[in-house]
Amino acid sequence: MENQGLPRVVVFGLLGVVLLFIFGSSMFTTIQPGEQGVKFYKIGGLDTKYTYGQGLNFHMPWDEIIVYNVKTQTLAIRVDGKDKNQVQCALAMNIIYHPLQDSIGVLENEIGPDYVNTLIKPKIGDIALTVIKEYTYDQIISDKKDDVKLSIQKMMQDELISRNIVIEEIKISDIIISDEIEKAITEKVEAEQLALKQKYVLDKELQEAERKRIEAKGISDFQEIVNKTITAQLLKWKGIEATQEIAKSENAKVIVIGNGDGDLPIILGGQ
Repeated sequence: MENQGLPRVVVFGLLGVVLLFIFGSSMFTTIQPGEQGVKFYKIGGLDTKYTYGQGLNFHMPWDEIIVYNVKTQTLAIRVDGKDKNQVQCALAMNIIYHPLQDSIGVLENEIGPDYVNTLIKPKIGDIALTVIKEYTYDQIISDKKDDVKLSIQKMMQDELISRNIVIEEIKISDIIISDEIEKAITEKVEAEQLALKQKYVLDKELQEAERKRIEAKGISDFQEIVNKTITAQLLKWKGIEATQEIAKSENAKVIVIGNGDGDLPIILGGQ
């Protein structure tokens, strides 16, 4: 007797088309560039060893591919704490990180996709508070800022690499202090500037006083040398020389010789 029904191959083909139509959307997962997937089997559990790359990935409709962003990402966060002297201050930071691409299965199994809130934020809070307490706020805002940054960064890297998260860098974008502290710092800077200005003025006055002292000493030394070299005989001789020069002049004149040994000639008349 001939088989009057549809061929078995056709039946299975039609059945496949129906199943694909019904479950098609749940049988494929598209993974975008910069993402990585890990498969969860309803029967058998999570596969922590194998990951799925970008593109269209097939799986049974009852299974699931969990997708992770493995690109470099940035988390902006602020941590409020107290410094070495219990002064309130805060750090605004940018945490640059990414999950280990080949270990997202372990990350999913141990922490889950919300690892930023579950792990990174609590860790950065604890570590930043620990580091802030080692310094005073004025050190943090001046010459110790890089030390604070590097300490927090290294501690975060050491803590999170074992949890399959790479901390690429931590940047301190701002150091926040209270209005009272900021006012005190401003007043301190202004006082230092005023002190420098006063010192500059005083130095100028001392330099001027030293210049005048040196000038007066020079004049005094000159007068002392002149007083030692100018004698009465020299003055008399110079007077005679001057008289001789005047006598040579063509102008009419009368020269009266002095009446004493110390007198110089007196010149009368002239044009």
